[in-house]
Amino acid sequence: MNKRIILAGAGVVLVFVFFFFGKTATTKKEMPAMAKAETPQFNIKDTLSADKQQLSADQLVYVTKIENDITRGDLKHQGVNQYTNLANFWKDSAGKFIPYAYYLSEAAKLDNSEKKLTFAARLILENMKREDNPAQKVWEAQTAASLFEKALKLDPDNDDLKVGLGSCYVYGEGMIGNPEQTMKGIQQLLQVVKKDSNNMQAQLVLGIGGVISNQYDKAIERLKKVVSFDPQNLEAVSWLADAYAAAGDKKNAIKWYEQSEHLVNNPAFTKEIDARIKVLKENQ
Repeated sequence: MNKRIILAGAGVVLVFVFFFFGKTATTKKEMPAMAKAETPQFNIKDTLSADKQQLSADQLVYVTKIENDITRGDLKHQGVNQYTNLANFWKDSAGKFIPYAYYLSEAAKLDNSEKKLTFAARLILENMKREDNPAQKVWEAQTAASLFEKALKLDPDNDDLKVGLGSCYVYGEGMIGNPEQTMKGIQQLLQVVKKDSNNMQAQLVLGIGGVISNQYDKAIERLKKVVSFDPQNLEAVSWLADAYAAAGDKKNAIKWYEQSEHLVNNPAFTKEIDARIKVLKENQ
């Protein structure tokens, strides 16, 4: 299979998230620090209840009726449809991602088709990668991981699903300070690249995992491979710059930070990168 198509595939879901919910990218440096042993707690029921309180009277009646239909229903098809209706309401009428993601995942689990499980998992994963709230980030990571796991039971040899599962661990709790989750993700992804070293999505996430676990030499090697394959991959270029900076190679860090600026036409991004470059130059 053409690996460039695989690498670009997640972008379709990412555009979907941007269009409906307006999420923007968050770098790891913006994530709040978190102690290793702490796991943020997120109560989905409380969140759903709080979001319902913001609905209009007519909207609340509509949502409550569908919820009651689910509790009374005993047919799989009916349950899938009602969960889907709720998901669509929260996406289209309320513009709330978490309720949408929750009901979409419930519909996918009940339907138990690889297509629906994979779509929901990828959608939640891409939003989770940009989530600033640690508790919500963990919930999204765990929810997406559970969906990938169910899809893998249906298609155990699917490398894209394995990469998705590994990404949940690295971008989720791994990104906010849990080294065990980072290594869990790395081990999952290594299974893929051992079979296919040209799986660039796996190489990318392995490179990111290497940076956050302080394995800078390995991270640089993998990220350079991705950038060589796709010079326009902003995520790979940015993390490669970070890897060089963390490793103390200021010359190459500056080179790749400057390269990242060429890929983005955004004043806020340029300002942040210029500040990083300035610090590196001052300390050369």
